[in-house]
Amino acid sequence: MKVAFIGENVNFKCENAWVGCSKINLLGYLSGINMTFKPLSSFRHEFKAEHRFNPDDKLLVTRHCLKGHRITQAGETIMALVRISLNAAVAALVLTGTTGAYAASCGNTGGGYDAWKQEFAAEAKSQGIGAKALAALAKTSYATKTISADRNQKSFKLSFDQFMAKRGGSAIISKGKGIKKANAALFAKLEAKYGVPAGPLIAIWGMETGFGSYLGNQNTLSAVATLAYDCRRTEFFTEQLYSALKLVDRGVISGSSIGAMHGEIGQTQFLPKNVFLYGADGDGDGRVNMIASKADALASTAKFLKGHGWSAGAGYQPGEGNFGAIQGWNAAGVYQKAIAVMGAAIDGG
Repeated sequence: MKVAFIGENVNFKCENAWVGCSKINLLGYLSGINMTFKPLSSFRHEFKAEHRFNPDDKLLVTRHCLKGHRITQAGETIMALVRISLNAAVAALVLTGTTGAYAASCGNTGGGYDAWKQEFAAEAKSQGIGAKALAALAKTSYATKTISADRNQKSFKLSFDQFMAKRGGSAIISKGKGIKKANAALFAKLEAKYGVPAGPLIAIWGMETGFGSYLGNQNTLSAVATLAYDCRRTEFFTEQLYSALKLVDRGVISGSSIGAMHGEIGQTQFLPKNVFLYGADGDGDGRVNMIASKADALASTAKFLKGHGWSAGAGYQPGEGNFGAIQGWNAAGVYQKAIAVMGAAIDGG
């Protein structure tokens, strides 16, 4: 069964109603790809994709309506492992299997959170999430403070000078120079392995948690689950929640782990999926502990930057080769520039 999505419309029907289905989500659990189908019309349920795939990309597909109606086609809800095939100018999703699973419905207040948890838990169990993680998910609560923080991220709207003053840029540079000298062997080892010098690593470490002095006060799993339930960025945080649950099953974090408001973990504030992808054992103890081990946190950060295109020896100021890797760390331009400027000051001695 093929569903064309580039250059062609895709028609779907909501199980319980024709009106009210505002989008279809395709969540890239396997390859990290996100894609959203948006309606072409309020009443005609035709959708176009906004992501261009590469051959052999793989992802897990779920389709659902924001109001909780399940998407059906030929009488059954679809959740399938798919592969992408390119056929001339038209790409198609090739569905290789279907089940009765569907995505839990989101909400913009805490009123539906408990019901959502039950729906999501059933979905997660069908995807192989274990009993330990599911028990931790059941104990989560709607994180009101996380929602408030998510709606009020004002510091990224400041000018560069205002941002540096607010974040204590001069203090990070001053303390960072001492940290570089005191941990010279560690930073030399990281640069030899990943090609990333001390400056940007120390700048990120200082910016994110004040060099590990404050890791946050929010329950990690509740924060991520709340944002997965919230309709604003459901797709992105659903991926993060699946990763967080896997980390619980593996013992990397627990249901009581504490972190930042959006579920960031450890001394350089990795979201769960990035812990999964880039977590590194920097102290050689055989495990990744980004909360207690600065070496693990810094090694993971260096691995992240390398994974986002960092090239040993290239510059990292705006317009230089490695600045793109810093852009991969944080989407805010003022933050990116701050890391580059502070990193250069620290590396300059």
